[in-house]
Formats: sequence, C-alpha cells, structure tokens
Amino acid sequence: MARDTKKKIERPRWRLWLIGLTVVVGFTSTAVAALKVRHFAATSPSFILNRESDALTVQGLHYVQRSQVSRAFSTDFGHSIFSIPLSERRARLLAIDWIEDATVARIWPDRLLVRIRERKPVAFVSFRSGVLLIDAFGVLLDPPPLSQFSFPVLSGVREDQEESKRAVAVQTLLRLQRELGSHATDISEVNAADPDDVRLIARVDNHAVELLLGDSDFGTRYNRFLRNLPEIRKKSPDGKVFDLRLDDRITVKE
Repeated sequence: MARDTKKKIERPRWRLWLIGLTVVVGFTSTAVAALKVRHFAATSPSFILNRESDALTVQGLHYVQRSQVSRAFSTDFGHSIFSIPLSERRARLLAIDWIEDATVARIWPDRLLVRIRERKPVAFVSFRSGVLLIDAFGVLLDPPPLSQFSFPVLSGVREDQEESKRAVAVQTLLRLQRELGSHATDISEVNAADPDDVRLIARVDNHAVELLLGDSDFGTRYNRFLRNLPEIRKKSPDGKVFDLRLDDRITVKE
C-alpha cells in the first residue's frame, strides 16, 4: 500500500522535471535564434546605411542646414541601421538650436527617416553681441543666412536670462499682437520688461510714437488712441510719447 502511494508521488515529480526541461530547452533555443537574428541584422550588407545613396531622408527642413542633420549620423554610415541608437541620435538633433522636435525611424531595409519640426521665431532681440531671433518659448536663435523676417523688436529681455523668463516677455508680445489684430503691423518695437507696464513704438501717420499701454486692454486703448489722434495732433502736434493707461484720458508726455 505504501509502495503504491510512493510511486504515485514520484510520477508527477518526474513530469514536472520533464516540463521544466522542455521550457529551458525552448527558452535556450529562442535566445540562440534571437542572437542569430541580431547578428544577421547587424552584419548583413542588406541593412547597411549607405552614404552615397538617398538612405537618409530628412523632412521638414527650412532654416536648418541638411549638413547639420547629417552630422548627427556621421558615425552611422557604413553600419547597419539596426545598430543605430535612435534615441541618442534624436538627442543630437534636439541640440541644434533651430530644431524644436525630431523623430528618427528605421525604414526597411536600409534607410533612415528623420522628421524635423523647426522653431518659429516671433520677434527680433538686440543685444551687445548682435541681433538675434526669439521664439515663443524664449529660445534665442541665430538668423539663418539670406533669410528675411518681418518681426517687431522685443526689448526688455536679456541674453543671460533663463528661457522661461524670456518666454514671459514673449507671451506678452504675442497677447499684444492678438489684441491689436490688423494694427499689429504698426508696431516696430515692444518693451515687455515689465508685463504690468507694456510700452511700444508704433508708426502712425508716418510718425513714430511711443505708447504706454499698461497691463491690459491693449486693443481697446490703441483703438481709442487712433480715434482721438486728429484732436491730439491739434493740441500737441509735436507729441511723441502718449500715456494710454487711464481709460478716461490720454496724456501727452513731453
């Protein structure tokens, strides 16, 4: 009776060992196969990134030079596309000033596809080091060669400021432009050093005027100034600085 019970216990134990061995063998076979596939993908000429062909496709370039993008992959030509660390190459691309975002994808069998989203400048900024462009996030950009832009100058920001602080001034400029609508093209310079005391220089009737707008109702105050401009000119023909911060009056600053 005891022997029969022992046999019944031992049989299931051997079955477990057999199942375990089968799993180990299967796992080992899969791992070996994966290593062979990886070795084939890394060494086969079919997957080599060729410098001389159109193997590197770049989309979205306007101001960024293609040579700048190609340099990020300079060590990858002549190697399998499957050996290229895509996240590292994307990080290299994001280090280029004019690139806001980028994606890198492998295209079977031997190509790479790079999609670029460039930064969009919204204003000029002038420093001792020269004139630069600035985008909505406060990032400073070198003007591309032979480029032409029609932006106002944003003053009140510093080159040594953090981008987040410069971005506050840029957002003030953009809010001002939205509120002014079609009259935004009159503006040549905006001083947003203090978002609570915005100042601008506009060209009105072929005259440059400085307007103090405060912190709100930019469009309303500017339109009120334009409506009253003929009367203002009669009383102050030489006035160049106007305080629009009070809703019931316009003050001429001599």
